[in-house]
Amino acid sequence: MTLRPFHLAFPVHDLTAARTFYGATLGCREGRSSEQWIDFDLFGHQIVAHLDPSAKPVAVENAVDGHAVPVPHFGVVLTMDDWTALSERVTAAGVQFGIAPYIRFKGQPGEQATMFFYDPSGNALEFKAFANDDMIFAT
Repeated sequence: MTLRPFHLAFPVHDLTAARTFYGATLGCREGRSSEQWIDFDLFGHQIVAHLDPSAKPVAVENAVDGHAVPVPHFGVVLTMDDWTALSERVTAAGVQFGIAPYIRFKGQPGEQATMFFYDPSGNALEFKAFANDDMIFAT
C-alpha cells in the first residue's frame, strides 16, 4: 500500500494568527482559503484551520516517559534531518515548547526524537523522528 497524505481539520480562534504560525513560523505552504478556513501543506499532509472564535484547548495530559503529553495533539513523523531543522526553526522563532526537543525511550524499542508545542489557539502539536523507521511501531 502506498502511504497517502492525511487530512486533518481543527479549530482556531484567529485565522490571522494561524496563518502566521503555520505559514511563517512552521513554513507550511498555504493552499485554498476563505474567511472561515485555511488549507496548509504540513510536510505533504493537508491540514485545515477552521475558524471557531470560541475554540478553547483541551487540557488533558497523559504521562509518557516522564513527561506530561497533551491530549489531543497532532503532528508528523519526520526524517531526523527535517526534525532537527524544524526544532531549530521553532526555537529561533521563540516558540514556547510544552515538551522541549529530546530523545524519548532512549535505548529502548521505539526510541525517537520528539518535541511538543502549541499553536496560537492552544492546539498541541508533536513532531517526532526515528533514527530507524522500523522502530515506528516497535513494541
